[in-house]
Amino acid sequence: MIISDLVIIICLILSAFFSGMEIAFISANKIYLEIEKQQTGINAKFLNFITKNPSRFIASMLVGNNISLVIYGIFMGDRILQLFFPNTLLGGVISIRIVFIQTVISTIIILLTAEFLPKVFFQQFSNVLMKVFAFPTACFYALFSPVTSMIIKLSDFILINFLKTKGDRVQLTFSKMELGNYIEEQLESTKDIDSVDSEIKIFQNALEFSEVKVREAMVPRTEIVATEIMASLSEIKKLFTSSGLSKIPVFENSIDNILGYIHAFEMLKKPMDLKKILLPVAYVPETMKISEVLKLLTKRHKSIAVVLDEYGGTSGIITVEDIIEELFGEIEDEHDHIALFEKQIDDNLFEFSARLEVDYINQNYDINLPEKEFYETLGGLIVYLKEEIPAKGTLIKIENYEFEIKEVSSTKIERVILRVNCDQ
Repeated sequence: MIISDLVIIICLILSAFFSGMEIAFISANKIYLEIEKQQTGINAKFLNFITKNPSRFIASMLVGNNISLVIYGIFMGDRILQLFFPNTLLGGVISIRIVFIQTVISTIIILLTAEFLPKVFFQQFSNVLMKVFAFPTACFYALFSPVTSMIIKLSDFILINFLKTKGDRVQLTFSKMELGNYIEEQLESTKDIDSVDSEIKIFQNALEFSEVKVREAMVPRTEIVATEIMASLSEIKKLFTSSGLSKIPVFENSIDNILGYIHAFEMLKKPMDLKKILLPVAYVPETMKISEVLKLLTKRHKSIAVVLDEYGGTSGIITVEDIIEELFGEIEDEHDHIALFEKQIDDNLFEFSARLEVDYINQNYDINLPEKEFYETLGGLIVYLKEEIPAKGTLIKIENYEFEIKEVSSTKIERVILRVNCDQ
């Protein structure tokens, strides 16, 4: 009985190992594996050996798991009879009921100890465990090689000749998402975020660049500095001086009808008429990707575009500088006025300008505020939840976050106090 129990335990451990390594290989970050394979040392060689052919790796783990389960089933069936139905061992008939009980008990044990729990564990720590178990996996990989080769050839024969498809040739490739996840993991493991190389941050921004939409990078309508077409040249000069901007949009009647823009350099030519120095702008929708806007502006040799909402009105403006800042971070000069307030009062209490973007707050303060496509800023999140502009002093709770409106105007929220874990 001791030998029988030992075989059952070994089979469960092996089945858990094979099941776990299968899910670990599928879940592991391919960038991480590729980097580890380039390292020096015997473990890197083992890792390279087992991952160079993904189809063969999966087949090896399946073969090992099935062999373990078959042996487990034989010994576990006899063990159940010894424990619960000893009379059957003396020549009694094994009924359907006994077979059913054997199946239920064996299945429950195998699901818990060799399927569900190990797969959850191996998936959670897939990167580390692929390294740790590279050597034993390589041993089984080599041991089952003749069987897996035969299985793969047989499956390829069936796929090609009967199903008229290409053979199973899975390659170890990695996606942009996996590359982004790997960089995020490295950034999260760094305690001093300021010490992270700027090239790494730029690389991370570049991965997200193609998915950023215009509405996420534009200057919103309420912050546009513009002038009327009928304004005098002296008024425009004063506007350039007070704002510190190099380009100012020009509209007729309302901001929804932007005709073009004036460059500060043109004012040095002392023009007699504003219309003679008016430069054309491009028009783009809110939902357009900034990568496409950059191509459009480059092709048309323009540096500014008017962002239109779904009704054709002006939603904001976006410049080449705004787009470049999505890659390289904020580019500030002596004329930039940073009015966005942010302060951490204590571990769970913060005070923010409502114009701060939700993803910026989450990333820099390790907060997990909900992010949706319907808003970008903290103020937008609150208005989305409340469906109105709340009055000063209003308290709004969502999950374990509490927002207190500290300052508000007639058209927007200005400043918010955020309490985290307010229910704990």
